[in-house]
Amino acid sequence: MSAHRRIVIVALAGALVISTSAPLVRLSGVSPATSALFRCAYAVPPVLLLAWLERRRLGPMPRRAVLLAWAAGLAFALDLLFWHHAIGYVGAGLATVLGNLQVFIVAFAAWAVFGERPSGRLVVATPVVFGGVVLISGVFGSAAYGSDPVMGVLAGVATSVSYAAFLLLMKGGSDHAAGPLAHATVVATVAIAALGPVFGGVDLVPGWPAHGWLLLLALGPQVLGWSLITFTLPRQPAALTALLLLVQPLTTVALSAAVLGERPSPWQLAGCAVVVLGVLYGSRRPRQRPPAAADGEQDAQVPKTSTV
Repeated sequence: MSAHRRIVIVALAGALVISTSAPLVRLSGVSPATSALFRCAYAVPPVLLLAWLERRRLGPMPRRAVLLAWAAGLAFALDLLFWHHAIGYVGAGLATVLGNLQVFIVAFAAWAVFGERPSGRLVVATPVVFGGVVLISGVFGSAAYGSDPVMGVLAGVATSVSYAAFLLLMKGGSDHAAGPLAHATVVATVAIAALGPVFGGVDLVPGWPAHGWLLLLALGPQVLGWSLITFTLPRQPAALTALLLLVQPLTTVALSAAVLGERPSPWQLAGCAVVVLGVLYGSRRPRQRPPAAADGEQDAQVPKTSTV
């Protein structure tokens, strides 16, 4: 098995693990800020241990990587706060679909910052995807799922912006995996605690079984899932990681229907399909012609002269 394929498998495994995040948030039954805080706080000890082991093996992280990880932690705090609110507004499945619009944001941000021009597919797919977002918002039909689908869409879009910033900042650090995640998780914990009152307040003493679900949320998606994904970020293009993370919304929608009994309306399911298909289409790279074929075509276009 090639090294590239192994990296892709690791990223897919991480995406499958974090696909359980939204159902676990719903099962905990606590406020959005509370679930976001404990998700990070419970994850701090194990990620610090992993970072210490990594430091002994690879040495300390560069200062620039540490600063980028701190900025990523702030972006991740906003990502969780917005996303956990979106889960409450529109359900675990649809909120996860909306949060994964980051594929487009990553591509256009790379164009603005690094001069990487997006493909024609991406330009065509962008309005299609936002059409799917309109369907998810529940403006069509009277059976839209969620307490406030429109607010769910707004919170989901804010999630995608924060999520894209987190992925780009984490990729821009170093080849360390546990170290950046540990720094980002600690900063996210502090930021969520500070911003919690603005996002509805934090309950510092949730009861059981809420603590059990929050512990699973921390050790599963936050520690295991994001450790796997963070490992792959410096080892493959950010756009490819963003694309592979699309496994998450598809799995979450299925889990939310099976475990939580969520039943989005037909229009919302159609919007979900439009978003996913549009993102898949827009994220595909144009097929590159083999050099030999290109040379052959060039030769065919040049008239050959015969020698006498």
